Amino acid sequence: MSSSTTAPGADSLSGAAPLSLCARRPHVPADRLVAEMVPPPRFDSVRFATYVPDPTQPSQSEAVTVLSSFAAGLGGAYASGEGRRRWFAKKPAAPAGPRGVYLDGGYGVGKTHLLASLWHAAPAEPALKAFGTFVELTNLVGALGFQQTVKTLSGHRLLCIDEFELDDPGDTVLVSSLLSRLVEAGVALAATSNTLPGKLGEGRFAAADFLREIQGLSAHFRPLRIDGQDYRHRGLPEAPPPFDDEQVTRAAYATAGASLDDFPALLGHLAEVHPSRYGAMTDGVSAVCLTGVVPVPDQSTALRLVVLADRLYDREIPVLASGIPFDRLFSEEMLNGGYRKKYFRAISRLTALARDAKGLVAQ
Repeated sequence: MSSSTTAPGADSLSGAAPLSLCARRPHVPADRLVAEMVPPPRFDSVRFATYVPDPTQPSQSEAVTVLSSFAAGLGGAYASGEGRRRWFAKKPAAPAGPRGVYLDGGYGVGKTHLLASLWHAAPAEPALKAFGTFVELTNLVGALGFQQTVKTLSGHRLLCIDEFELDDPGDTVLVSSLLSRLVEAGVALAATSNTLPGKLGEGRFAAADFLREIQGLSAHFRPLRIDGQDYRHRGLPEAPPPFDDEQVTRAAYATAGASLDDFPALLGHLAEVHPSRYGAMTDGVSAVCLTGVVPVPDQSTALRLVVLADRLYDREIPVLASGIPFDRLFSEEMLNGGYRKKYFRAISRLTALARDAKGLVAQ
């Protein structure tokens, strides 16, 4: 299987040969996996002060107040790292109030902004705070094993989980068990979850579903409802038209740090790399160029592509492609099935990255 596309008229191309994601099989040490559990680059600078509440939605201002108070309440021994040293010797005293908050709201109300702001505001050094998506957390367990993940995260002061997913019963039970162990160790929790951007109002608020699925943990969470315009409930975004193979290849050669791969070959390569390493696979890549984009053949492949799309989006890496547009990646059966919200998210994110990449093509 070829790992990258053949360059048309290679002798006439200028610039260094592009990178290939298919040539990368990164080894990621466990400590790096945990160290990288921080808000993605696009949320580096967000703070409670930069969140602009809608004056017609009092719940948004209330959320800022409640979360600021929750962050302030996380001070104490753990904030300096003392809790990590004491955990095996003595279990910390149970704090007053709930140990978790669940941000309950529709799309487009700023839940991730608020969750990242909580992470930044918590009075603990970064090594004692973790931020990741539900998928990243399950991938961490897959890479480290359940017991090692419990041991690694038990010394933390705060764990933030973005996009908690309720569509996979097995993963939900796994993460619920993990969180139970972490609560016992004194770790504070915060979570959001996303719902399907389909019909207006469908699944707008998910608190009841969330609290039911985490079962014994529900008493530890305070649901914090955030109302607001559900502006993303407008169906699939229209993907920009793809370029042709030659345009994509020329852009890859002309863009320093760009990668160039044949899309079917990349899908095959993803099956050979653990999803926890997809982020490392993009280290140093300034743009991802793909030729021959075709519909994803099966659900396992589709779910791996979702993870890669998340990592590219987190790192704000533009994606330039030829073949079909990204809104035709997944079959109708997939878009109507149990994992549909993941596929909607991947289409939305790849579409945004495709728009970012248009400037790479010479006009």
